[in-house]
Amino acid sequence: MDGPLTLAHESDEGGEVALRRRGEILELVVDGVFAMDSLDPSTERDLATQALARHDRPRTVLVGGLGLGFTTRAVLADPRVEHVDVVELSAPLVRWARAGLVAELAGLEEERCRLHVADVADVLTGGHEPPGPWDLVLLDVDNGPGFLVHAENADLYRVPGLARARDALEPGGVLVVWSSHVAPDLHAHLQDVAAPGETVAEVPIRVRRDGRSFTYALYVLHRGAAA
Repeated sequence: MDGPLTLAHESDEGGEVALRRRGEILELVVDGVFAMDSLDPSTERDLATQALARHDRPRTVLVGGLGLGFTTRAVLADPRVEHVDVVELSAPLVRWARAGLVAELAGLEEERCRLHVADVADVLTGGHEPPGPWDLVLLDVDNGPGFLVHAENADLYRVPGLARARDALEPGGVLVVWSSHVAPDLHAHLQDVAAPGETVAEVPIRVRRDGRSFTYALYVLHRGAAA
């Protein structure tokens, strides 16, 4: 089989990012680490649909991590959603999306959706635009806490980072964190963050890739409604 064709490659202060085609499959590589591809984006879409199903009126959504745009498209497919903020650390990836470099990323930024170049950790603390809070916060910035693309993201999966994500929710809001593996520590940290009466769930997702079985997982916190 022929090797991948590099469509774009660039480095900036957020690190190195590349888009590659392997046949019809689009691959995203960050700092030399495989991040995701378009072979089976079902779990990225599940990140959106699981959150949307848990909220009666998800008007505002924060998506942490642009990836190849599958989560954002699934969010925008819900007519209840009025505004989506997509926060992506890589400026080149955002620029390629705006330029429509590949079909998977083209046309994402429109009336209801804005792309922002920022560290989602800074956004969650209020140190960088866009301002919250949001009805849904969806985090897919790594391959999960056990397979970090950026080592500095580790705090997002621990109590301090998860607490900031919870606090960025509107009352009744939903936080969902994507992981490429079952992560008991992440589940436990979410339970530590949850206030009395708030619910936390682990949602395993079993998929097959290249003849092999994998178990991904979503970690969900449903914030309590206002008193």
